[in-house]
Amino acid sequence: MPDISASSSPSNAPRHAFCVALIVLLWLVLYVPGIFSPPLLDDADSVHAEAAREMMLRHDWSTLYVDGLRYLEKAPLLYWGMAASYGLFGATDWAARLPLVLGVLALLLSTYAMGRYHFDAAAGLYAALALGLSFGPYIYTRILIPDILVALWLILGLHCFLLGLSQPRPSLVGCWGLAACTALNVLTKGLIGVVFPVAIIVVHLALTRNLRHLLRMRLVSSLAIFLAIAAPWHIIAAMRNPPAGQARGFFWFYFINEHFLRYLNQRFPRDYDTVPLLLFWSLALLFLLPWSAFAFKALAAVPHRWTELSHLNPRNRALLLCAITILVILAFFSFSSRQEYYVLPVLPALALILGAWLSQEQHANVKSPLRRAGIRIALVTFLVALPMALAAFALLYFSQSVPPQSELADLLTRNPSEYALSFGHIFDLTPRAMGLFRPELFLIGSAFLLGTLASWQLRRRNRPAAANAALALMMLISLQCVHAALVTFAPILSSRALSNAVSALYRPGDIIVVNGAYEDASTLNFYGHLPLHVLNSRENGDLYCGSLFPDSPPVFEDDTSLQRLWLGTGRVFLFTQQDQIPPLLQHAGYRTIARSGGKLILANRP
Repeated sequence: MPDISASSSPSNAPRHAFCVALIVLLWLVLYVPGIFSPPLLDDADSVHAEAAREMMLRHDWSTLYVDGLRYLEKAPLLYWGMAASYGLFGATDWAARLPLVLGVLALLLSTYAMGRYHFDAAAGLYAALALGLSFGPYIYTRILIPDILVALWLILGLHCFLLGLSQPRPSLVGCWGLAACTALNVLTKGLIGVVFPVAIIVVHLALTRNLRHLLRMRLVSSLAIFLAIAAPWHIIAAMRNPPAGQARGFFWFYFINEHFLRYLNQRFPRDYDTVPLLLFWSLALLFLLPWSAFAFKALAAVPHRWTELSHLNPRNRALLLCAITILVILAFFSFSSRQEYYVLPVLPALALILGAWLSQEQHANVKSPLRRAGIRIALVTFLVALPMALAAFALLYFSQSVPPQSELADLLTRNPSEYALSFGHIFDLTPRAMGLFRPELFLIGSAFLLGTLASWQLRRRNRPAAANAALALMMLISLQCVHAALVTFAPILSSRALSNAVSALYRPGDIIVVNGAYEDASTLNFYGHLPLHVLNSRENGDLYCGSLFPDSPPVFEDDTSLQRLWLGTGRVFLFTQQDQIPPLLQHAGYRTIARSGGKLILANRP
C-alpha cells in the first residue's frame, strides 16, 4: 500500500485515483463473478427474486406477490431495483443480483470517501478493504437480503450529519441528505431505517453536550423531505391492501407482525431462529477478521473520557460517532430476535475505526508504540491462524477422496433444527463430504498461514503497508475459495437442476406440489416460472399472510386433496426430500423424474 495522505494537493490526485481504482478492481474481481454463480438458493434468495419478477409482470410497484399471493412482509426498495434490472436485462439470476452488488460497490466507495474526509485517504482505503475483504459482508451479499444496503444508507446519512455538525448552521445538503438517506433506509428495511440514525445522533449529541444542535438541523424541511420519499409507498400499500376476510391488512402484517412482534420474538409464523446474544456481539469482530484483530487497540483510541467529549476535533467526533453506531445497533438487537446478518450495519463503522488506526500505524514513527502494538497484534494473529491452518490441513489429510460424479447429499448428515439460521446447512458436513472441498481446504490453510506470517514479519521490518497488503491478498484468496465451495454446495441449497428437469416436461394443466413449505422449493417458481402448490404447510412459511386474503389462489393442499390429485387423470409433479416421500405415494406408486441435492421430483404418470 502506498503512503497516502489526506492532502488535496494536485500531486496527490493520482493517489486518490489509485485508491478508487483499487476498490473498483477489488469489486470487479471478487464480487462481480458471484452474480453469475452459484444459482439462486431456495428460501430467501429465490423468494425475493421471484417477488421482484412478479412485481415486474404485474406492473404493481406497491404490493409484492410470491406464487400469486400477497407478500406484505418486506420493504420495497431492493425489489424495485431487481424489477428494474429485469426490465433491462431479463428475469435472470444475475440480473436479480446486480442491484445488490452495485450496492456493495457504493458502500465500499462511500466508506472510503467518509474515511478520507474525516481521517485521511489511507484510513478510507483501509476501511474499504477491510469491509470488502472480510467474510461477513461477502457471504451475506451472496443472498438477496437488503442488510448491506441498510449499512450503505446509514453510513451516508451519518456522513451528512457530521458535515452539518462542523458548520455553525448545518447546510441544506447535510440536513436534507440525512433525511433522504433515512427515508431510503426505511424503504429498504422498515422502521430501523429511522430508529438507528435518530438514536445514534441523539446519543452523540447528548454525550458531547450539544443537544441544542438538533434545533439547527432544519427539522421542518428535513421532515418534509423524509416524508416525501418514505410516506407514499406506505400509504399506497395500505390503501391497496386493506383488511379483508381473515386478513388484517397491510398495516397489521407489515408494522405489527413484521416489526413489533418480530422484535419481541412473537411473529407468526415463527419460521426463524435467534442467534445467542454473546455470539451475536462477537459476530461484529468475527465478520471482519483478520482486520478486527486490531479492533481493541483501535477502539481504545476512540475518545471516551467525559471531560474531553465536549471539545472534540472533527476526527474524534467521527470516531465517537462510529463507536456509538456500533453500540446502538448491538444494544438494539440485544433485546430482540436476532439473525446473524443483523450485524451487517455495524461493520462500516467498525471498519472506519480500524482504518483510522491502521493509517496512524502506517504513518507513525518506527519506534512508536503504535508500531510495536501492530507487531504484537500481528504475532497474535499468526498464532491464532496457525492452528486454524493446521486444522484445514488435517481435514485435508483425513478427508476421503470422493469418486467423480458423487452426489454431495449422500455424503452429508441432516440437521433440520439448524436450518432456521442462515447457512445452518454447514452443520451437515462430514469428513467424507469434506473430500469435495480439498482444493479449498489447501488454499485457505496456506493463505491463512502465509498471510498472517507475512503480516507479522513485514511489520517487524517496519513495513505495515506491505503487511496489510499481505492480509488483503490472504482474504482475496480465501473468499475466492468460499465462492468455489458455495458452487460445490449449491445442489444442497438450490433446486435449479430440478427446476430445469420439470420445466422440460411441464405442460399447461400440470400441477407441481411441494412437500413442505413454498420456500423449500422456491427456485422452481423463479427459474421455471411455474406455479407451486404446497402440502400441509399453509401456516409454515412465506405464503401464510397472503393466504388469508379472499382473492388468494387455491395453492394449499392437504393429504386428502393430494390423494385426489395423485389418483386423478391429471399429471402431478411432487417435490420432496428423498427421505420424506409421503406414505400415499409409497402405496400408490410414483415415477422418479429427477434427483439432485437429496431432493426428488416425482410424478404420478409419464
